[in-house]
Amino acid sequence: MSAPAVAAGPGGPAVRARGLTRDYGGTGLLGVDLDVPRDGVFGLVGPNGSGKTTFLSLVTGLRRPDAGTVELGVDPARVAVSPDVPEFEPWLTAREVVDLARALVAPRAGPDRGGRGDAVAEALAVAGLADAADRRVGGFSRGMTQRLSLAAALVGDPELLVLDEPTSALDPAGRAEVLDLVAGMAGRRTVVFSSHILADVQRVADTLGVLRGGRLLYDGPTAGLLDAHLRPAWRLRVRGDAGPLATALRAAGWVTAVREEPGGALRVETVDLAAGETRLAATVAATGARLVALEPVDADLESAFLALTGGGRAA
Repeated sequence: MSAPAVAAGPGGPAVRARGLTRDYGGTGLLGVDLDVPRDGVFGLVGPNGSGKTTFLSLVTGLRRPDAGTVELGVDPARVAVSPDVPEFEPWLTAREVVDLARALVAPRAGPDRGGRGDAVAEALAVAGLADAADRRVGGFSRGMTQRLSLAAALVGDPELLVLDEPTSALDPAGRAEVLDLVAGMAGRRTVVFSSHILADVQRVADTLGVLRGGRLLYDGPTAGLLDAHLRPAWRLRVRGDAGPLATALRAAGWVTAVREEPGGALRVETVDLAAGETRLAATVAATGARLVALEPVDADLESAFLALTGGGRAA
């Protein structure tokens, strides 16, 4: 049996996996090589049973691999986890739950913290539970329990934060709040989170890994997956004659196709996402066209995911 996750020292990726395997009879995780960049947001996506939770449990030491290695580029004491189905003693209040977590992982982060405020109150506020701090958690909804788990993970100010399906139990407003929180952590700590909601991953993750059947299909920038498996396309609608704009676009080297659609709209395909995102609006302005609408067509992670996994084809 191989060793659990160990610290690899400063520098390099926050997590490095090589040949990582946890085999449950053909399922689990099978020979995965994966690097998680430091101080960024890394999304882990895949269908149910693809190995996402297994990978996270191996990273955090909750399970041991059958083969391969996983190394941490951070102090293991500075790793925090929020599981997909968190559970807490129902008679405790939210404040007591988070304070217990603080006492276990960061006993020096007491009420004063050298004059920097109460770590427990701060974590509850960040997770959106300040008004429920003194309520017993046995009456919490699943969404509130998910927030409480996040607060308990944040109270120790981790360097590596591992979140398993952090938005699955939240309503749209709650999802947006948690995703904004995760996005704001980039540059200050490393966040690894799994999700089956691909729009959430695309919104906040700068890099990602795609798993299917326990094997890694893709590991790299989110934009790179979109570029590799989609033909980025946009729908343009301008007021009046779109002919001059269509001519200018067809002459641009970064445009691969321009097609007229019913109603006078133009469908414009580009060599990559960056070209469309940075140059389309400028071209519209240069031709003097009066822009009515500009929107992406199928340039999303779900389309790329289906193209990569064989569940669909590129736009």
